[in-house]
Amino acid sequence: MSPDSPVDVVVVSYNSNSSLRRCVEGLADVECLTVIIVDNASTDETVASISDLPVRILVLEENIGFGGGCNVGWRAGTSPHVLFLNPDAHMEAADVLQLSAFMTGTSAGAVAPRIVNSSGTTDWSLRRFPEVRSIFGQALFAHRWLRQADWVDEVIRDPVAYEEEGACDWASGACLLVRRESLERLQGFDEEFFMYCEDVDLCKRLWDRGEAVLYTPGVQCVHAGGASAPRSSLVETLARSRIRYAQKHFGPWRAAAYRAGVGLNALTHVLVGRGCRARLGHAHALRAVLRSSQA
Repeated sequence: MSPDSPVDVVVVSYNSNSSLRRCVEGLADVECLTVIIVDNASTDETVASISDLPVRILVLEENIGFGGGCNVGWRAGTSPHVLFLNPDAHMEAADVLQLSAFMTGTSAGAVAPRIVNSSGTTDWSLRRFPEVRSIFGQALFAHRWLRQADWVDEVIRDPVAYEEEGACDWASGACLLVRRESLERLQGFDEEFFMYCEDVDLCKRLWDRGEAVLYTPGVQCVHAGGASAPRSSLVETLARSRIRYAQKHFGPWRAAAYRAGVGLNALTHVLVGRGCRARLGHAHALRAVLRSSQA
């Protein structure tokens, strides 16, 4: 680790024993990178799995969420660029430095690389900002039969978009490089999002300040969980975060319409979901939506 490193690599872990070492081992010994691990009160051997590596480890007494952990991490560093990297992802050091060099040549607030899954297939990591129409499109499964239509989903599924360098509304927080000055101006992630939507919220606030979010296909990150949907136990958390995002960034009527779309999305997945556990997760999400409408 170097006090003059251009990039702080911040990894927030929670019960990540099986993946964390793979994530940071190739970056730990690179002199021009500083690796900061924030452990969100793991109950497995996560911290022990990387205790011999030259990284900075911050162990939290309680799980404060992904955004909260990211805030602890970037505030502990000093580098001008901060790479937020999921513990089930990994990058070569050369790619990290190339992404940093790309940002240096721009005025962007954040830049994102191409994300691929373990088999090398490009992950659909670029997104449009949430809209009422897109949440209803997801609820009615329109994204499955109108895959190229802009209105049916936030996810950009056009392969051509992933071959071109340029701006995007927001990109997956699984691997996102953010300018430290921008984080300081925005006071980091909104910790009211315990998990999910903290990345879209950060990108929205960057754009609101006139700071672009850029994508470059010339840098690659491998994300083992890139194509996975939220686990059934976290579907309720996703629904709550979506509602919070709408309440924060939409007007009252638009937020109410979006909340109705979140509720319809939960209901349709309860009706046609596969497996009792998945349907139960969506039922809990529906209950959360109904309770939020009464608050």
